Amino acid sequence: MKQSRVRVALIEHQTLFRKWICPLLSGDPRIELVAGCGDAVDLAAIAASKPDVVLFDVDFHKGDPAETIKYLKEAYSPVRICLLSMFPQQDLLSRSLLFGVEGYVVKEISPNDLVKALVAIAEGSAYVDPSLAGNMLRRLTTNRLKAQPNELSERETDVIRLIALGLSNKQISNKLFLSEKTVKNHISRIFSKLDVSARTQAAVYAIKNGIA
Repeated sequence: MKQSRVRVALIEHQTLFRKWICPLLSGDPRIELVAGCGDAVDLAAIAASKPDVVLFDVDFHKGDPAETIKYLKEAYSPVRICLLSMFPQQDLLSRSLLFGVEGYVVKEISPNDLVKALVAIAEGSAYVDPSLAGNMLRRLTTNRLKAQPNELSERETDVIRLIALGLSNKQISNKLFLSEKTVKNHISRIFSKLDVSARTQAAVYAIKNGIA
């Protein structure tokens, strides 16, 4: 059965870059570009287009990107957001994770890898540019984490290990022979125990503590 294309909306304030990336995305058979290629950025229209993923270029964004992220999440809660920037901004990623951002790519990424990242994010995985992921791990070595590995149950440990491997809730449920609802409940408890709010943070915790 043919898989449906990933519905992507774009937030891009730089006209020249927008004229390059819109044909790139719309020309890929894995992507359906549903909003964001007009002359002005219209957040209400982007939310109304019900995208699977919003690709959000923060380099020329006016104001705090976190406010835009929060607006989109409140306007259309199923949306997943991938930040795009010329630079790996660790502080921006850390703040954005609090609002549930699922991805961060640097503009050095190849077009094919960008599409792969968007597809993975739409399917429930998280994607963080390797340079940022490395910085997150180094920072975690100097910070005390709220929970220790033995505070997670055996089943929660299984789930967080699979999160770190990039599996979606559906894939985890199939792997562990659990319902998706049960997987979601486990993830909620994991987030609470670790005091995190995003899968990327949980994955970094699992790697740091030798679980994954």
